[in-house]
Amino acid sequence: MKICIFGAGAIGGYVAAKLAQADVDVSVVARGPHLDAMQEKGLTLLEDGENPINVPIHASDSAADLGPQDYVFITLKAHSVPAVVDSMQPLIGEDTTIVSGVNGVPWWYFHKLGGPYEGTRLASVDPGNVQWGGFGPDRVLGCVVYPAAEVIAPGSIKHIEGNRFSLGEPDGSKSDRAAKLSAALSAAGLRAPVRPRIRDEIWLKLWGNLSFNPISALTQSTLDVLCLDNGTRSVARGMMLEAQEIAEKLGVRFPIDVEKRIDGGAAVGAHKTSMWQDLELRRPMEIDALVTSVQELGQLTGIATPTIDTVASLIKLRAKVSGLY
Repeated sequence: MKICIFGAGAIGGYVAAKLAQADVDVSVVARGPHLDAMQEKGLTLLEDGENPINVPIHASDSAADLGPQDYVFITLKAHSVPAVVDSMQPLIGEDTTIVSGVNGVPWWYFHKLGGPYEGTRLASVDPGNVQWGGFGPDRVLGCVVYPAAEVIAPGSIKHIEGNRFSLGEPDGSKSDRAAKLSAALSAAGLRAPVRPRIRDEIWLKLWGNLSFNPISALTQSTLDVLCLDNGTRSVARGMMLEAQEIAEKLGVRFPIDVEKRIDGGAAVGAHKTSMWQDLELRRPMEIDALVTSVQELGQLTGIATPTIDTVASLIKLRAKVSGLY
């Protein structure tokens, strides 16, 4: 089995290191000092505070060096993917599976969903249908990424918490390709359940990202603060209830209510969200995948999203004045 991790930053590096430890034929596409370090010294993983392990890794900045793969695991930020679809083509053979480990509403969301929206394309996450045409939705295996990790130095990854990568076919079937990847990830010490309703998990994670991320970036508040403050909690609740109405119209089932989801955010503690971190580091934020996409789904389903619209306007302007949108 050949697996390529495209975008081997924190999460991608974590997966690559675990697979390499399990003797899987794994390679990574990366760039800059991180790539240089991996090529020179291998990939180092510090897991759960234990002694670091180092594994040799086949790393390149060119997909052409690596050739066709059985699985291509995409761990980039959502807005970065359309620009690299063409450069990924050497990785894609006749039977290659694209594992979409990207936050937010996925570009393939309406593939094999059935119902009145079957085959709908989402401009907010796939402008110009670049991914739909360049990958093809039949290649996609859904994945919801739960671990937290960070790049602490070029070529070095620190695992913070979590090890679950939920997998799921767009049509909910139990496929051989999902089972084989699940087995490989499990053998590497990762949890990789195959879910028949992967969109339910996509929304459960998105529920928090949609609201907590922009609110934290706007207020410079950690999760515990924004979830416990009455004002920001109310804003988050309003956004989540609007999103829930949209998702349920699309057939999604939520296993918990809004209050428990917000309490879960508070329980994480003094966590700085990825959107706030990106703003501080002057990197593009995942606004379209996490927020604009839900606005687009609201327009599609005819459901008003006044709270989401307000917060979206604020975070987009914040990004624009920072030169990031």
